[in-house]
This record gives sequence, C-alpha cells and structure tokens, in this order.
Amino acid sequence: MQKITLLAVGMLLITGLCACDELVTILSDDEMPAQLPDEIRIGIVLPFSGKYVTGPDDPLVQLYLNGFLMARDEINARQLSPPRLQFIIEDDQSTVEGALAAYNKLIHEDRVAAILGPSSSTQVEMAFPVAEANQLVAIGPSSAAAGLSAIGDYVFRVNQPVDTLIPRGVRLTHERLKYQRVAKLATSDDVYSTSADSLFAKSLHALGVEVLSTETSLLRAGDYTEQLTRIKALNPDAIFVSAQPLDIPDIMIQARQIGIGTDIPIIAPLLSSTEIQEAGDAAEGTITFTSWSIEADTPYNQAFVRNFRAKYESEPNLFSALAYTSVYLLTEAISNAGSIESDAVRDALAETADFDTVLGSFSFDAVGDPVYDPIMLIVQNGVLETFE
Repeated sequence: MQKITLLAVGMLLITGLCACDELVTILSDDEMPAQLPDEIRIGIVLPFSGKYVTGPDDPLVQLYLNGFLMARDEINARQLSPPRLQFIIEDDQSTVEGALAAYNKLIHEDRVAAILGPSSSTQVEMAFPVAEANQLVAIGPSSAAAGLSAIGDYVFRVNQPVDTLIPRGVRLTHERLKYQRVAKLATSDDVYSTSADSLFAKSLHALGVEVLSTETSLLRAGDYTEQLTRIKALNPDAIFVSAQPLDIPDIMIQARQIGIGTDIPIIAPLLSSTEIQEAGDAAEGTITFTSWSIEADTPYNQAFVRNFRAKYESEPNLFSALAYTSVYLLTEAISNAGSIESDAVRDALAETADFDTVLGSFSFDAVGDPVYDPIMLIVQNGVLETFE
C-alpha cells in the first residue's frame, strides 16, 4: 500500500496495519519538543442530549463517536513514543448555546489544538466564527449547508456540502427517472434543511421541473401526515425531502402509511443506513445523494468496514466514516506541519491534496470545503445500493 510521505527526516515510520492501511504518525517529541506536547488534545463536540438525539445511547451518535474513537486508537497504537492523541469530548446539548459553550470551554480552559464538530449546520454556523475569532482550527465532519467553510480560514469541512451534492443529484435522477411534477417537504427551522431545500428549488427550476408544492414542518415535529396528505393529493412524480436524520424515518413511514407508494420515490440527501433500517420497508425506493457507501471500493474503505465491525460488533454508517476521516485528516496536517500551532495546522490542512481516505482521494478547495467524488444510492431490498 502507498505510504504517506512525511516531511520531517526524524519522523517515525510505524509498522503494522491500521484500518485504512495508512502509516499516519505524529512527529516524535524530540523533533520539535517546544511545539509538540506528549499529548495532543483535540476537542470533540457531539449531541449526547437534546432534540438531535433519542437519548444518551442514541445509536446514530454512538456510531459517530465510534468513528472518532477508532481513528484515535489506531493512531495512538502505532506511536512508538509520544505525542499521542487525547480527546476531550463535550455534549453540545443539540443547541447553538450548547455548541458555543463547548467551543469556549475547549478553547479557553482545555487549550485544545483543534476541534472536531459540532454535527449540525445550525450549530456550525454559529460555532465556526468562535474558532475563527480565536484562530483555532475547527473541522465540521458532517455539516453540509452551503457556505459554512467560507466563514473563515481556520475552518474546514469533510462532508459533501449540499451545493455540491444537490445540483448533480437532481440532474442525474432527472435523467434517469424523467420526473416532471414534484413536491418538496422541508424543515423550516434548521440551517441544513433550508439550505438543501433552496438548492432543490433552484436545481429543479433549472431543469424545467414543476414544483407543485413546498410543505414545511418544524424540526422533530414527529407528525408529518398533514403535509404528506396534501402532497399525496397532488400526485407528484417524486418527493424531495430536506430534514435532519432523526426526522427522515418518520417521514418515510408516514408517507407509506397514508398511501404514497414506493413508485413515488422519496429523494433526500445524506441518508445513512441507520435511517434506512429505522424506516424498514417504508424506505424502499428512496434515493440519496451522499458522501460514502459501505460498499465503496475506494482505497482503505473495506478494511475500515471490516475492522469497525470487529471492534464494535456493528456496521459503520456515513457518520462513522466522516468522523474517522476527520481524525486522519487532522493528524496528517499536524504531521506535515510538525507543530500544533494553529497557523501551521491550518496551512497544512489547506494544502491537503489527493490524500487517500475511506471517502476516496480527498482534497480541500480554496474555502476549506472537501473535494472528492459524491455517491448516489437507492434503497433496494432494504439496503443502500449504487444508483448510477
């Protein structure tokens, strides 16, 4: 397998095989002792309580967290000497206020080298400016609303943004399905959902597709039957949904319960296997534009899937892969910078190009958004499979 070229002569080359077969290591503490402590503290911000989760043991959040932990454990196991990665994990409580409190604690009290998270675009929109003001590197593993990386020079994202995914996905599904009359359902109080819905509207209009209706709901509304009933009466060719992962299974289930058949596909960005499993038969025929597939044969992906299953006795999902990739991207940048100084790590991240990850060959563009190949999937027989 291809080894990563390390810039410093004194850098350790660690033998053994990590889940992605990469030899990512950190400079030994005798290389730049003034800049690299024995432990490199990294902040992790995730929702363990509040409206984005079903409880402290929410399976989606656990899969997300396990992606972070697996990457950390692999990297630390292959360090023959310090420094090693140490995570400081904070609950953002599914609120903007919680994310800001977590950022301020990690920056001013814990003095972390970088922050990974929060998960939602609504929180990232407000938290990224705090990182920028404090000149600290922050990476959003999963946030996907348009424009967030442009907030500043110290902020980066790993998930495909909707302004990359949606125009391409709409064009390809339109070529395949030939839909002409569609309906949209969107969450109106969520930055990601409104961003995705706006891009759906623009992309559909550009193709001459008639949008019969745009129904809205609130985040975690729970009951979408009123909106879906109005959509059903219009008999659309397809339904485009922009909502958070926790809302999607209820939307799919309720659509089928009121008689919207699987011949009318539900199209929603960035679905993971978790939502598909929760929706069961109601997910059949659903199409998603996304960043990762468990079946992808990109370098290192199958080793990642195999080792994740062995370690956690569960299947990884999209968020596991995004979290895992975030840790490797950050560690590679620290390694290349030979420092945890923010400007050096920022510059090294910005220079990331053609770095092999479980998502594929990965680069950052000029504003800190990711560049790699998106994927389109369809649910067939209860499983997400390649659609194109």
